[in-house]
This record gives sequence, C-alpha cells and structure tokens, in this order.
Amino acid sequence: MKMNQVYEIVNSIAQEALGESAVVAEDLNNIVDIGKAFENMDGRYDNFVRRLPDHIGRVINVDRPYSAPILRKMYRDGWEFGAMLQKTRMKLPQAEENETWSLYDGESVDPFVVTTPDISTKFYSDRTTYTIPMTKTERQIKSAFSNAVQMNSFLSMIDTNIRNSAEVRNAELARRVLNAGISETLYSAYPSGNYSANAGNVRAVNLLYAYNQASGSNLTVAQAMFDADFIRFASYQMKNYINRMRDYSALFNGGAYENHTPADRLDIYMLTEFRNAAGVYLYDGLNQFNTDNVRFPDDVETVSYWQGSGTDYAFGSTSAIHVTNPFGHTVNASGILAVFADHDSMAITNENRRVDSIWNPRGEYWNEFHKFDAGFMLDVNENFVVFFIA
Repeated sequence: MKMNQVYEIVNSIAQEALGESAVVAEDLNNIVDIGKAFENMDGRYDNFVRRLPDHIGRVINVDRPYSAPILRKMYRDGWEFGAMLQKTRMKLPQAEENETWSLYDGESVDPFVVTTPDISTKFYSDRTTYTIPMTKTERQIKSAFSNAVQMNSFLSMIDTNIRNSAEVRNAELARRVLNAGISETLYSAYPSGNYSANAGNVRAVNLLYAYNQASGSNLTVAQAMFDADFIRFASYQMKNYINRMRDYSALFNGGAYENHTPADRLDIYMLTEFRNAAGVYLYDGLNQFNTDNVRFPDDVETVSYWQGSGTDYAFGSTSAIHVTNPFGHTVNASGILAVFADHDSMAITNENRRVDSIWNPRGEYWNEFHKFDAGFMLDVNENFVVFFIA
C-alpha cells in the first residue's frame, strides 16, 4: 500500500477553506486514488478472464525460536545487588612434626603458635552489554494482513528473531571465554607459538606428537583424523585425564594451585569432528563391553567450532583460534580437539535481558530497545587442559 504525505496539501486547502488564502491550482494526484488497471499489476491476476486479482492463499512467518546448543554448563546464577564476584581459595597447609612422640624431660610444647592460612582472593566485576533496537507499528501495516491473527503472527516473528539474534551473539561471547582459556593454556606451554615442537606439557597436550613418538609413525595432521590407531590412542590419553584430574595436583592449572576436579565437576568440550571420528572408527562394530571401554561420558559437549566455521567448515577453520587474550598474549593455533575444564573455571553470570520501549504519538510507532548484559569470567587457577594435534 502506497502512503502519500499530504500534510502540505491539507495545510493549503485548510487556508483556502478558512478564507486565509486565495484559491490556487491543486494537484490531486496524491489525494484521490483512481485505481490501477490490471495491466499494471505485473501479471498478478488469473489466467482466464485476466481481470481477477490473485489472492494470498497462505502467509508463513518464519518464527522458529533458537536456543544455542552449546556451552550451557557455563551459565550461572545472577544477583540483583552488588557489582563484584569474590572468589577466595586456600593453599593446602603443610604438615609438621607431631610432637606427641618427641617429648623430653624439662622441655615444653607450645600450643599457642599461630598458623595462618595461605589465602588468595580474586574479584570479577566486568560486564558486557549491547542493545538491539527495533521499530514496531500496527496502524501502518494493517493493510498487509487479513485479520489480527495474521498481524500478531508477523509481530511475533519479529520478537522471535530479535531473541534469536541475541542468542547467537551470547553463544559466541561464551565461546570467547572458552577460547581465552584455550589460548592461555597453549601459550603457557608454547610461548613461541611453535606447537609442533614437542609434546607440550600436562595442560597442553600435543596428541599427534606423542603418538608419533610412541609408535614410531610419521602421521600428519591431515591423516590423523582418519586413522583409527591414532584416534584410539587419543581417546585413551584423554580418558586417563578423567581420573588424573580428580586427584589433588598442582599440574593442571595456570596458578600451580593444589586442586582436584571430581568427575561430576569436570566439563568436557569436544570438537564435533573428533567426537564423530571416535564414534565411527572406535564404536562401530564393537560389542557392548568393548564400547564401554572406549566411550566418553554421555555429558560431553560437542562444539561445531571453537571460534568460527570459516566459509567451508574445513578442519583447519573449525579447530582453530586466532585471538589476543585478556592476558595480552596473541595465539594462532589449530588442530584443537578437546578441552577438559573444571566446572568453576568458566562462568557466565548476571545475565540480564530486558526490553525498554517508547511510544511516538506523532509517528504512531514504538521504538523498542532489547538490552543484554552479562559477566563472562575465566579463572586460570582452576584445572584446565587442552588436547590438540600439530
């Protein structure tokens, strides 16, 4: 429907009617609708009499809610007041001599010696925020619909797509927390960025280097994802860490703190290509007993990519990160297969979604502002292990 602005014309004709202006020549083209011939309707009419206009038989509004299928374990609670999250930890105290068994005549045992705990505290207060603006109308779009149900369905589609847009953006922000942890872990083992130089350490594990050293092979990155022996070796190494990380150790975190991550507090993130390769090359054809030996826990979360899919979903794109992390370290790495992280190493807190709106009575429309705030935190003092091939 064409809308003509006639405010200048109605001002002029009002002056004519009130005797405030002489009668002048007027162009009525924008006032009176004389209709359009069917010949000007671009063929949108029947194929018999060619005078009956085509009608819209069905209206489909693409209204499909999206819930990002990744990193849901990272979402935590929020709080209404206060700005910071305080996280306090304590180092394990040292053992000392038990003086019960070393008493001597004339000597005393001092029970009043002060032993203070070794405490450290971190504060998290940064938040991220953005807004998605959208203008909505009713009066101006009524002519496009047959009834209120159709129009409300259209408006609902707009709301759904705004939420979907936010869901996509929030999921990608969550990936950046994961990527920050990956990059800092890799940097700690390979500050030079030469990831194929050696097997890394217990936190940044180059599975391909370790496999070639152990087997005497010269397997390449391109071959590894299709080699059943390598995938079996990689799965074996990863499963070892489920038990290793549940023991107290200072090896698996960036702060050398004595931590332990029970199996129910271990979050495993695995690249889709590797998870599927394990399923195809290891699980298929095995009996139930053997399958249970090689299968990963059911709550492993697969990710289609760490940072982006690229334009082709090639392994070189999905397995890669190219970031400068919050510690100021630039990391360009690929071949990342999996991350084993303590549940408290990453979190999304204080997620706050809200909508503010204002009605414009002059233009008869609403302006809505869909706003999103959240805190994205990473604690490198918690256990965090990266498995990769290079």
